Amino acid sequence: MSNERPALLVLADGSVFRGRAFGAPGERAGEVVFNTAMTGYQEIATDPSYAGQIVCMTYPHIGNYGVNPEDHESDRPWIEGMIVRELSPVASNFRSNESLSDWYARTGVIGIEGVDTRRLTRRLRVDGAINGVLSSVDLDEASLLAKAKALPSMAGQDLAAKVTCDAAYQWDEAWPERWCEMPQATDEDDLAPLKVVAMDFGAKRNILRSLVTFGMLPTVVPANTSAADILALEPDGVFLSNGPGDPAAVTYAIDTVRELLGKVPIFGICLGHQILALAAGAKTSKLKFGHRGANHPVREHATACIEITSQNHGFVVEADSIAGTVFEATHTNLNDMTNAGIASDELRAFAVQYHPEAAPGPHDAQHLFRRFRNMIRGAAATAKSS
Repeated sequence: MSNERPALLVLADGSVFRGRAFGAPGERAGEVVFNTAMTGYQEIATDPSYAGQIVCMTYPHIGNYGVNPEDHESDRPWIEGMIVRELSPVASNFRSNESLSDWYARTGVIGIEGVDTRRLTRRLRVDGAINGVLSSVDLDEASLLAKAKALPSMAGQDLAAKVTCDAAYQWDEAWPERWCEMPQATDEDDLAPLKVVAMDFGAKRNILRSLVTFGMLPTVVPANTSAADILALEPDGVFLSNGPGDPAAVTYAIDTVRELLGKVPIFGICLGHQILALAAGAKTSKLKFGHRGANHPVREHATACIEITSQNHGFVVEADSIAGTVFEATHTNLNDMTNAGIASDELRAFAVQYHPEAAPGPHDAQHLFRRFRNMIRGAAATAKSS
């Protein structure tokens, strides 16, 4: 077609992938990762946890249901770019406002289609995630290779500081009723909302909606908010959000959470899980190619229940390091047997390495928000009393 624009993806190891550009013209660089979800490309693009990354979608047909503003997880896309096998020429859905390509063009995101995504995913699985440059303006392979080699590693980067909110704000929006059956209160006391402070390391909107739906009113605060300032808000509980980058680099948040432990109930998700573990004395490390998708099986030790979970992280809590803390390992990822959850009844804190708000099961893990509420009201942090 005459309106086709060529594009190049060049990895730091010299691998070259040619395709056709869509979305905005330009050039972007970052860590190249893959996501195995069949749907959710809009939520992926607007999830702040993907800051600094170029995302390869393994499902071959992307964009068929378009884009709508209600499904944004933040106020803009955070990905550096998107790689797809085939971009749908038609966006057909009654909720769609515009096509994926038009949305990317309007918001400055670069896309490339026509790429052999199976070959690229195999490269990332075998050799690990790697930096790359995606461009529709510079089509010189040597030039792009030099730029890719010059990029810093994701390890050691504090990206939470780049995606967090500028100032504190309150959130009061719950799930739309059509999304699923709303949780039912069991007595009058259940109807009283609990005050929660949500530390924003890159929080997704549906996490905040979930807190409200389960009877909590979050005040969202920047990632560098001190423990003293958080406690001054007199919260019933503290929530630690998801986010991008290396958890060990977010030293200020680790110090804050360490100071909060034992003083207020705490629940963490994804990066929040890792920060809670580091605050307790555990260690984290970078995974070879990360966990990104909507079909990761996780086993909860206490109940032996298997949850189908949505995950998006490149770092993990080292399972062996948990034993030396007051926390216990509560969940295991059954794909690679890495840690997927920790809890401490003594400190009234728990966290998981996956996204219960994303609901791919569809509702396998949403009970964790109820567990948080119950823990605030005196129940244990572990499954035995949830």
